[in-house]
Order: sequence, then C-alpha cells, then structure tokens
Amino acid sequence: MADQNAAAAVQAKPAGAAGAAPSKPPRPPNPFFKMMGLPTIRMKLPSRNWMIFLSITGSWTAALLYDRSQKKRIQRKWTKMVEHIAKESMDASSLPRKLTVYISAPPADGLMTARDHFQEYVKPILVAGAVDWDAVEGRMQGDVRAGVAEKIRRLRKRRGESSIEPLEDDLEEVLEQTRKRSGVKPYDGPAGDIVIGRNTWKEYIRGLHEGWLGPLDPPAPTLKDAQEVAEVVESATSPPEVPLAPESPPAPEQPSSSEFVAETPSTPADDASPTAPIPTTTPEPEKPVEEKPEEKKPTKKKQPPPFNTTADYSSAVPSPICPSELPPTTIIQFPHLLGIRHTPVRMYRFLTRRYLADDIGRQTAAAVLATYRPFEAPGESHHLAEGSTASNESDDAGSSQWEQRGLLKHEEKEWHKSVHEPSEEGKERVWMNDMVLDTRIAERMRKFELDMEQEERAKRIAAEKVEPWWKSAWSKMREKDEDVD
Repeated sequence: MADQNAAAAVQAKPAGAAGAAPSKPPRPPNPFFKMMGLPTIRMKLPSRNWMIFLSITGSWTAALLYDRSQKKRIQRKWTKMVEHIAKESMDASSLPRKLTVYISAPPADGLMTARDHFQEYVKPILVAGAVDWDAVEGRMQGDVRAGVAEKIRRLRKRRGESSIEPLEDDLEEVLEQTRKRSGVKPYDGPAGDIVIGRNTWKEYIRGLHEGWLGPLDPPAPTLKDAQEVAEVVESATSPPEVPLAPESPPAPEQPSSSEFVAETPSTPADDASPTAPIPTTTPEPEKPVEEKPEEKKPTKKKQPPPFNTTADYSSAVPSPICPSELPPTTIIQFPHLLGIRHTPVRMYRFLTRRYLADDIGRQTAAAVLATYRPFEAPGESHHLAEGSTASNESDDAGSSQWEQRGLLKHEEKEWHKSVHEPSEEGKERVWMNDMVLDTRIAERMRKFELDMEQEERAKRIAAEKVEPWWKSAWSKMREKDEDVD
C-alpha cells in the first residue's frame, strides 16, 4: 500500500512541475509600430456592446446598399426599355412629342418633396426616351384643377367657341402662329399626361370636367368676392402718397441795393481796400427732394373659383370640340407618410424603394412607349399589369364604379390630419370630396399601360447579365491603349 502511494506521488510530481512552469512569453511588438508610437493591437473578440452595435449598423448598411443597387438595376431595365426611341430620326419640320406632367404639393408639405419624387423616379425614364415635357405645378389645393380647366378653356376659345372674355395673346399663342407661318407641323400622335399622387389625380379629374362641361365665362361673383375685387382695384388705381418735405425756416431779410448804397460811402470801382463791401446775393430756398414712388411688385395671380360644380354635370352639355378620345394618362403613386409614430413604416419604405422604382418605371415606360387602353367602366373586370401596385382599393368596389375612382385610393389614408380640417365657407375641397365622374368624360379617357409583349421584353432585359463596373472600366482602358498603339 505504501509502495502504491509513493509511485502515485512520483507520477504526480512531474504534472505539478509542468503546471508550475512559466507561461509562454508575449510576442514582442512590431518594431515599426513601436517606432511610430502605435499601440500593440491584439486580436480578440469584441465585447457584448460592440457586438450589438456592429450587428445593427452592419445589417442596416447591408440592407440599404442592397436596396439601392437593386433600384439602380431596375431603373436601368426601364431606361433600356425606352432608349431605342431616342435613336429614332424625326422630321426637321415637325415638333417632337411632349408630355404634360402634373405635380402638386402633398398635404401638409411643400412642392419640393413632389419635385424630388419626380426627379428621382420619373425623370430618368423620360430622359432615356428623349421625351420632352411641360410641368403644371400646384402649391396649394385647387391649383392643378384651375390649371387643367384653364388650359381646356383656352383650347375651346382658339377653336372658335364664343365667350364674353376675348382670348388674350400670350407667348404660346404667338409661338403657334409663328410655327404655322414657318410650316412647322405639330406632333402627329397622342401626347399624354403624367399625374403624380392621389391628390393631384383628384384635381386633374375635377379640372377635366370643369373644362369640357363648364362654361367659358366665369360665374357671377358673390358679394364677398365683389368686395375683395373692389378693394384690389382701389389699391391699384390710387396714386401713391408722396411725403411732404419739412418747411424751411424763413431767410433773414437782406437790405436792398438802394439802402446799401445810401449807407456806404462811394468808392472807386478799382478800390481794392479791405474795407470795401462785398456784394451779397439772396440765397434761394432749397427745393424739397421728391421721393420716387415705390415700384409696385406684380401681384400674385389669385386662384380662380371653379366655373361649375359636380351637381352641374348631369345638366351640362359637353363642348362640341371635345374629342372622342382624350389624351392618355398615367398615374404615378406618391407615398407620403408624416409623423413620428409612423417611423417603422417609413423605415421599411426607405429600405424597399426598389419596389417603388419598379412600379413607377413601368408606368412611365408605358407613357413613353405610348401604349394605352380605355379605362374600364362599372361592371367590367379591372385587370392590372403584372407587378404594378397602382391598383384600386378592392376588386369588389372597382366592379361597381369607374376605374378612375379607385386608383391610388389607399394614399388618402396616409394624408395629414390637416386635410380634414374645415375650410373656408363656400370653398371647394377637392381632396376630401368624393370623386364624381360623368359618363361622357370618363368613357373618353385613356390609360397608359404596357401590353403582354412589352412585359415579356422587360423580363428579358432584366434577365440579362450586367457587367461589373470594374470590368467595363478595364475594357475601356484597354481600348484606349490599343488606340494609342
């Protein structure tokens, strides 16, 4: 027994000695870093807090970079879809095609937000297709409605419809007359309109009905409007008040020449003595400086009231020059959500802009390619292009009403609460009122939409392999070297 304990002690001694042996000395620092004064960096796992920080920032950065790269790829697909139009030749004596873009400031926000939305998603497709456009902007509710209606009324006056107010010659009228004399022909084909946002779409519909179903002359002004007009005219015609100059103090009395001669002794004319009197003249009083009247700044044109109401549609007679097909229209969605409590939704939309770019690119490409169809009447099935989200509120609701009423209706739920506040008495609220459509106007409207063949072509373009940027840059450098050789 004693021998076994001694053997165990002998075997345990080397193990204890090995455990007590000194650890491996640390690796000496890099002499270069030491001379530079840099600390020795040891590889180790980050702490718990650093892991949380790096995980959140890394995930957010990766999601953002992926979304933006996919957004560029999608926009490249739609620009390539329409770029062949820019290469087509056109007659030098004819005008190019020109679209009209309607933009309105979203509720509780400014016009710059809508402009940025247009420049980011719509403009690249129009530029790729070499399509010109005019912009009709609205800073407040009703501006787009007034602009659309006034444009139609001017067209009716140019076509010969009689009105009390004559047609004023503006720059557009002068250009049209000059082009006719020069033999420049207008574009032979559908022009089309691009409407951005649900609020702009409702004003656009209201302006179409006001222009084609309403009178050419404005309605009789009410008592309140007459008083406002009288005040404006009075302030414009009254002469500006010129401030009076302060009265100058009376000049001291000077003796007359006869009195001066009688009181002083006669002296020869060439007497240069210092005692010779010096003749003085009476100083003339200073004239008051007339201040120039302040230049009047041009007054801002007031938004005209609507020439008719939605209740007048049924009894109104359409204009005799109203075409059987109105210019086609495409409706661009404009999601605009405000408020800190909607931050999670806004963050999700910020990281998924590729879906928005795909839908807007599809709608804009259809407008550039000029493929359209009639809006569907009540009772017809509302079909939608594959991948498009500019849909109606529901298929059940769309089956009993015109297709125009349901487009982008979901955006109304996201409008700011200030839209629901009561407005001035007698002022029309286009945004909050229900959209009213007259059958005679609704059946003439057309909508831009890609057909199945164009959708298949877009899929083939998306499936093409995109060359990385570094490969394209390397190939360009090689081409330059070959040209030099």
